[in-house]
Amino acid sequence: MTQLQRIAIAPSQFQQEQILLTKEQQHYLIRVLRLREGDRFIAMDGLGKSWLAQLQQEQAQVLEPLTVESELPVSINLVVALPKGNGFDEVVRTSTELGVACITPVLSDRTLLHPSPQKLERWRRIATEAAEQSERAFVPTILEPVAFSTWLSFVNSHQYICVARGNFPHLKDCLHHKEQANIVIAIGPEGGWTDKEIENAIASGFQPVSLGRRILRAVTAPIVALSLITAAYEV
Repeated sequence: MTQLQRIAIAPSQFQQEQILLTKEQQHYLIRVLRLREGDRFIAMDGLGKSWLAQLQQEQAQVLEPLTVESELPVSINLVVALPKGNGFDEVVRTSTELGVACITPVLSDRTLLHPSPQKLERWRRIATEAAEQSERAFVPTILEPVAFSTWLSFVNSHQYICVARGNFPHLKDCLHHKEQANIVIAIGPEGGWTDKEIENAIASGFQPVSLGRRILRAVTAPIVALSLITAAYEV
């Protein structure tokens, strides 16, 4: 059913084998996608459930539940020091496509961007759209921005911090613990993490790793790191 269009719904919209569509969803399905009454599409709640649905004017009839097997066997929390401009938009989009479970924007010593609440809403919308496009079962959680130093005190998992310069093992050589259920991977801003931030991360249990000999852009590094993890754990 890959040819069918997908839309994300709120769990509360699913009621008694019916999906109550919002005005925006009706517009998207009818005006944008040109679906007609009786046409089928796939609805996903972003929490792991999907259904085959049939359009019926202002609502949709649920025909059957669907099993979506597109998620990774490991849960990835991508921690990213906010890049300048709109670079984080692309980080959200591509990391969602690559299967990340959670995205944590952090403010580092070299962070230039201080986002407004409207930015968080925009990032969550981008994640939803990317999850629809990539046929995922889950929409990643995007947390509110927090200072990196503050966030370090809450971490408890297999955790790696990517460092651009220094003699550290390559991330691909560290991904050999197949029993890992959760991975945290931290990516720095333009100019990289400060020495103090790296020291604090190591003290909090992070393993510093390299992504290769080249210096990557702040929006490229997450793609490389997630691609390595995906390649190691995809089944």
